[in-house]
Amino acid sequence: MDTPSDLAGRYALAVDERDRAALAYLFTEDAEFVQPPAVTRGTENVVTVGAGAIVAVVLDGTAHLHATHHAVHQQVLDVEGDSATGTVYCLAHHLYRGRDGMRDNAFAIRYRDEYKRVKGSWKIARRELVVDYIEDHAVTVPGL
Repeated sequence: MDTPSDLAGRYALAVDERDRAALAYLFTEDAEFVQPPAVTRGTENVVTVGAGAIVAVVLDGTAHLHATHHAVHQQVLDVEGDSATGTVYCLAHHLYRGRDGMRDNAFAIRYRDEYKRVKGSWKIARRELVVDYIEDHAVTVPGL
């Protein structure tokens, strides 16, 4: 990947397609993933360390859903040599079957990222998830 800007879209695609190998490739081996209480339903941030552990948290945590759909919006990146920081805006849709049919639990989020270039490829070294607001509403899913 030539720039860290590729990582946001590749992350969204890997999560939505539940592609463990593609998702793991995006992180440094010692990466950190920080989830807020709005996601973990706890009282404090939860930090997961290591690419494999992050993949498990993200994909196992969404395995019960019918589907996810991450719509990546604007990114602001600051690159300095082989390191970079960035903020990525995203609307993360989580489709599930409710009592009244299919529903979308949509999170308006920001990722506060730190990136490193490792052997010529940009990787996510730290990703902090910030939840701005959550909506939950009925949706129609074609074919269901």
